[in-house]
Amino acid sequence: MDNKTTETNQEAPKLFRRATQGRMFAGVATGLAKYFAVDVTLVRVVLVALAFVGGAGVPLYLAAWVLVPEEGSNIAIADGLLHYERCHQA
Repeated sequence: MDNKTTETNQEAPKLFRRATQGRMFAGVATGLAKYFAVDVTLVRVVLVALAFVGGAGVPLYLAAWVLVPEEGSNIAIADGLLHYERCHQA
């Protein structure tokens, strides 16, 4: 019997990405719903509740919008801004 292990059946790691379809604003809630395999309405309700209770929902949403890339991309908005600043410094 062969004791070698094969890694051909390993799944790719699941990545959190902002959704490009089914989104209402920036795709953060839909992306979170896909990542955690829950209903997007639940995620939206939690984000709104966080916004009203302690105010954390808005900054968390904005941070995810800027720091998390869209589906099909590896570059977040923040990456693009930082790259632009490095390339255009006087």
